[in-house]
Amino acid sequence: MADHFRLTLAQLNPTVGAIAANAAKARAVWDEARAARADMAALTEMFITGYQTQDLILKPAFVAEAVAAIEALARDCADGPALGIGGPALREGRLCNAYYILQGGKVTATVLKHHLPNDGVFDEKRLFSPADMHGPYVVNGVRIGTPICEDSWHPDVAETLAETGAEILLVPNGSPYHRGKPDLRLNLMVARVVETGLPLVYLNMTGGQDDQVFDGCSMVLNPGGHLAVQMPQFDDCVIHVDFSRGAEGWQAGKGLIAPVPPVAEADYRAMTIGLQDYLGKSGFSKVVLGLSGGIDSALVATIAADALGPENVHCVMLPSEFTSAHSLEDAADCAGRLGARLDTIPISGPQAAVGEALAPLFASTTPGITEENIQSRLRGLLLMALSNKFGAMLLTTGNKSEVAVGYCTIYGDMNGGYNPIKDLWKTRVFDTCRWRNENHRPWMKAPRGAVIPQRIIDKPPSAELRDNQKDEDSLPPYHILDAILEGLVEKDLSVAEIVAQGHDLATVKRVEGLLYTSEWKRFQSAPGVRLTQKAFWLDRRYPMVNRWRDGSGAA
Repeated sequence: MADHFRLTLAQLNPTVGAIAANAAKARAVWDEARAARADMAALTEMFITGYQTQDLILKPAFVAEAVAAIEALARDCADGPALGIGGPALREGRLCNAYYILQGGKVTATVLKHHLPNDGVFDEKRLFSPADMHGPYVVNGVRIGTPICEDSWHPDVAETLAETGAEILLVPNGSPYHRGKPDLRLNLMVARVVETGLPLVYLNMTGGQDDQVFDGCSMVLNPGGHLAVQMPQFDDCVIHVDFSRGAEGWQAGKGLIAPVPPVAEADYRAMTIGLQDYLGKSGFSKVVLGLSGGIDSALVATIAADALGPENVHCVMLPSEFTSAHSLEDAADCAGRLGARLDTIPISGPQAAVGEALAPLFASTTPGITEENIQSRLRGLLLMALSNKFGAMLLTTGNKSEVAVGYCTIYGDMNGGYNPIKDLWKTRVFDTCRWRNENHRPWMKAPRGAVIPQRIIDKPPSAELRDNQKDEDSLPPYHILDAILEGLVEKDLSVAEIVAQGHDLATVKRVEGLLYTSEWKRFQSAPGVRLTQKAFWLDRRYPMVNRWRDGSGAA
């Protein structure tokens, strides 16, 4: 009977669809584990395919290639430690989410996921079939139980594994970040440890995939819920954990305890990684964006510079007759502090040409929002031209408050391939700018210090599409708007409940109406980094045509 067991844990960033590249990463981990004389190397849920695959996993050819890659890994990794890796499995015509154990040149065990998450960003019941609960498998004399991700959120799978002889629990995950997720995971895993009395390894992937960022934060807990290992949040990491058997069972030796950053830093890191991986995995290395002199575009430019390096960020100022001298100065100041390129393309000429073309039809009308939107759409047109010509992805810069109420122009300032701040309320935009000016981390590629000029943070927000325009001409003050929107969107509160918090009924109803009537714009908006459990895309799916309104706040 073995008294020592060395487990190599790989917290890495796979790419969806890059089966050969993911397999190569797995092989490199196995080589490292073999050099360290480990008994087993472990990778995360669905590692061979990347995660989440969405409906790509429904293509039989894709599944066949993934399974073939795992079988090839088993043959290639015959002489050394066992290898645990996630991937799809077919059982009697049913597609399952599986975790494969490879040893001695073959697949020695296949664990199938029992609980399938089907809320928030997860649609696993659409994609996979649930499997019966399973018992432990044996690696070098040690019985290991593997609840796959969601299986560990429920007590029954871990309980069954403990009752059938498991000595260590290994939980492979594809768990995306949202605010508060590390504490939530820790509390759940401590519960599983307390219930079973077994040590538990929680292994999570890293990296960005579409709107989701997987933040690692893997950990090892000893019986009693004591933290033995804490891997870093967001960073790729491979470590070796030594377990020893004593009179009271297996214990993990103390190892790396990486600090978990506070929410402000975690949000910023998630936005940076989300952008970095969306571009890198899509084949882009540089971006272009409109830098208006306002706070949203300044923050997006900063995130892009931290993610890609300032030399890969092309900022463009597109002034009209309504653009203030302060905005021109602030945009130049921000680009200069970041070290990013800034070009200026006045839109007065194109605006005049469009006005002349429409003049016969607009002759009897009064200028208004149509003319304002033309300015925004001309800017979008010019920025898309630069994107197409130079192969730089256009970033859009609307915050969650604007996206929520439709305070943005479709085919104008909404143009772009990605939006790093899509899930960041306007009030958090201000807080995030202050945080970035006061903090710098080794992973940031832009300069340290106050890269966002204080005047940009201090001045009243304005779209500058007409004389003396301010956002508050059209919207409630942002601290009021965001409080109402958080109630409606993130907490699903009724109008009556929000009014009871002290908000004006007419204002709440107006915001509710703007939220529902803007769904069609969000349907066409660029993807962006998910920071909350109610981001605009998979988390919150509403009809574009919707006549219902909440009457609960009426007297």
